[in-house]
Amino acid sequence: MFNNPIPHRLKQARKRAGISQKNLGLLIGMDESSASGRMNHYEKDRHTPDINILRKIADALGVPLNYFFCEDDSTAELSIEIAKLSEDKKEQLLKMIKQLSDE
Repeated sequence: MFNNPIPHRLKQARKRAGISQKNLGLLIGMDESSASGRMNHYEKDRHTPDINILRKIADALGVPLNYFFCEDDSTAELSIEIAKLSEDKKEQLLKMIKQLSDE
């Protein structure tokens, strides 16, 4: 779907959270004078955040880190829902998925 899914996922998660580019930048510790511009560059794929910045963004937006690397919307949504589950529930889900893929 995308060459680099990060810009699309970042914008999608930020809008879902109802946070402006500037406020997101401030939440993760960026300087007020550059927060909006830097986040805009990430969303426009002019620059790619390093993994540490991306982890801070994920935490601020309440999504798992792997969300940003999902190439399709269904997988991205699944990653959010799976991250909410306990380890026991994840194991149950994994068994169910394996059964489905064996059919």
